[in-house]
Amino acid sequence: MNFDFTEEQNMLRDSVARFVQDDYNWDKRCAIAASEEGMSAENWQTFAELGWLSVPFAEEYGGFGGSAIDVMVLMEQFGKGLVLEPYLATVILFGGLLQKVGSEEQRNTLIPQIIEGGLQGAYAYLERQSRHELADVTTTASAGANGHVLNGEKVVVFNGMGADQFIVSARTSGEQNDEAGVSLFLVAAADVQRAGYQMMDGQRVANIVLKDAPGVLLGEEGAALPVMEDIAQDANLALCAEALGIMEKLNATTLEYTKTREQFGVTIGSFQALQHRMVETFMAYEQTRSMVYRALCALTNGEEDATTAMHALKVLVNRNGRLIFGEAIQMHGGMGLTDELDVGHYAKRLMMINTSFGDGDYHQTQFNERVYN
Repeated sequence: MNFDFTEEQNMLRDSVARFVQDDYNWDKRCAIAASEEGMSAENWQTFAELGWLSVPFAEEYGGFGGSAIDVMVLMEQFGKGLVLEPYLATVILFGGLLQKVGSEEQRNTLIPQIIEGGLQGAYAYLERQSRHELADVTTTASAGANGHVLNGEKVVVFNGMGADQFIVSARTSGEQNDEAGVSLFLVAAADVQRAGYQMMDGQRVANIVLKDAPGVLLGEEGAALPVMEDIAQDANLALCAEALGIMEKLNATTLEYTKTREQFGVTIGSFQALQHRMVETFMAYEQTRSMVYRALCALTNGEEDATTAMHALKVLVNRNGRLIFGEAIQMHGGMGLTDELDVGHYAKRLMMINTSFGDGDYHQTQFNERVYN
C-alpha cells in the first residue's frame, strides 16, 4: 500500500510547518495562552488566507475538498506547535456537522463564512453526567409556534467563549439515555449564557446555559446520534494526528537534551540505560504513526472495522502518549515539570487529548466488546 503524500499534501504540510517554526515560537504561544481570548485573531485570519480553514469542505462551498488525510497532515503539524487557535472546534466539529446535516441554504451561507475566517463555531454536546456517552442527553428542545426552544446546560464546550454560533445536541423525545430522540440545533451565541475558563493545556472552553434559547433544527429530528458518532470519529482522528505531532516533538526535544546535558563528566545520552529508553519511545511513536495510517485507511475506504480501528488508535495514543511524555519529563529531571519548559505543556495537551471524545479506558472497553463479544 502506498503511504506517500500527494504534492498538494506535501505543500500543505510544509506550509503549516513553516508557520509553526517561524511565527508560532514558544514565547508567542505563551503570550496567546495568557491573553483574554486564548487565541490570536491575526493568526486565524492567516489560516484563512493560507486556505487552511477550507481544507475539509467541499469545493461547491468554496472549500479545498480535502480528505481525512489532508486534515491529518495539518493537525500533526499543529500538534508540534501546540497551536491554540480553534481549528478543531470551528472547522472539524462545527463546520463538519454543518456539512453533514445542514440544509443547502445553511451550508451555502455559513461554510463560506468559516472559510473566510469571519465565523467561529462550537459544538456543545457534553453534559455533566454524560461522561463519554453521546446518547446521555438531558437538555431538551420543545417545538413551539416559532420553532424549537432549548433548555439545559452543556459543559467543556471547545471555543465556547469565542463562538458566534453553536451546534447543540438536545432531546426532542425519549428518555435520558435513549439512542433515538436526540436532535441537533443551530443556536446563536447571543441566546446562551456562557462561563469561560482555561483548561490545564491552555485551551479555552466554556459551560453554557440555555434558557428558552431559540434553535434551528439541523438534519432529521430525533435521529442525530449516528451523525454525532461520525463527527466524534472525525474529531478523534484529528486529535490523534495532533498527538502524533506532539509525540514526535517530545522525542526530538528529549533526544537533543540528552546530547547536551552532562552528568559525571559525560552527556547523559551516552548512558546505555537511557539509550534503551529512548529507543522505546521512538518505537512507541512509530507504532502510533502506523496505527494512525491504519485508521485513516479504514475510514477513507469505508471498511467494516473502521470503528474498531478508531477505538484501537485512541487506546494506543493514550498508552504511548503516557510513555513518551513520562520519559521526556523524567529525562529532563525537575525542569520537565516547570511552566518555563515546554515539555510539561506538551504532556498536558496529550492528557487532555486522551480525555476528549472518550478516554483510553472507554475506548478499550468499546474495543473489547467489538472484538471479543
